[in-house]
Amino acid sequence: MELIFLGTGAGMPSKERNVTSVALNLMAERNSFWLFDCGEATQHQILHTQVKLGRIEKIFITHLHGDHLFGLPGLLGSRSMGGSSEPLTLYGPTGIKAFIESALSLSGSYLTYPLDIVEIQPGLVFKDAQIEVSTLPLTHGIASFGYRIEESDKPGTLDAARLIAEGITPGPLFQRLKSGESVTLDNGQIINGQDYIGPNQKGKSIAIFGDTTPTELGPQLAAGVDVMVHETTLEASMAEQANSRGHSTTHQAAELAKQAGVKKLIITHFSGRYDRDECQRLLAECRTIFPATDAAYDLGMFEI
Repeated sequence: MELIFLGTGAGMPSKERNVTSVALNLMAERNSFWLFDCGEATQHQILHTQVKLGRIEKIFITHLHGDHLFGLPGLLGSRSMGGSSEPLTLYGPTGIKAFIESALSLSGSYLTYPLDIVEIQPGLVFKDAQIEVSTLPLTHGIASFGYRIEESDKPGTLDAARLIAEGITPGPLFQRLKSGESVTLDNGQIINGQDYIGPNQKGKSIAIFGDTTPTELGPQLAAGVDVMVHETTLEASMAEQANSRGHSTTHQAAELAKQAGVKKLIITHFSGRYDRDECQRLLAECRTIFPATDAAYDLGMFEI
C-alpha cells in the first residue's frame, strides 16, 4: 500500500507542480487504485506512473474547488475511451453529481462503464471486508471534507518454523493450519492451527484532508493513523493570511499531527510562491514540532 502524489500545488499549476491529486495504490490488496481529488491534468500525471485508468475503482473528492476537481470529466472520458467496463464509484460533496452529469451531457460524452455518484454526508461512506472509509467536515470557504481510510486487521502469520521443528512437513497441511483448522496427522496426533497462528496484524490507516483551516474535528479524523496527509499552503509566519483563505500553515499541520498521535505526516498543497527547494524550508518548520514529517512532491511515492 502506497500513496502516489500526482499533484501537490495549491490553486494553479506551476512548472514544478500540478494541482492536487493523490492515488492510493491498492493493487496488492484489491487489484485497484483509489484516487483522492482530481485537479486539472491529473490524467497527464498518471501517464508517468503505474496507475491505470481502468484499475481506478473509486474516486474521492474533498471539495468542489477547481484545483481539486477540474481534471475529473476528462479522466472519466479517457477511462471510457480506453474501453474500460469496470464499475467506478465517485464520492464527493453535494453538487458533484450535477457537475459530472452536466459536463458529460454537454460534451456528448458516453461512458462504457457503470458510474455511481455518491454525495457524501459526515460518517461512514464505504465499508467492505477489507477497508472502511469515513468522512468528517472541515473548515474552508465551501463544504470541504477529510477522509479516513482504515484497513481491516489481517490474520496473524503461521509459525512454520515451530511446526517444522515439531516434525510436521511443509505442504498443503500448512494451508489448512493457517486457516485455523484442526488436522489429524498420520500418527493420530491432532494439531490445532489456532495454536500456531500469531496475533492479528493491525491494518493500515490513513487520513487525507481537504483544504481547511485548523478545525476541532481534525484530531478525531486523524487519531492514531499511520499516515496523515495535510495541506500546508503557507509558512508559519503567514497564519493570518492562510486562515483567512481557508488554509493551514506548516506549524498548524504539525501541531495537529502531534495532537492526533499520528505516526507520519505528509505535507502537500503548497502555494506557488514556494519552489521545490523552498518547500524544504516548509518541511523544516514542520519538523521543529513534528519530526516524522515528509514533504510530498509531484510523482513522489510514499509507502504506508
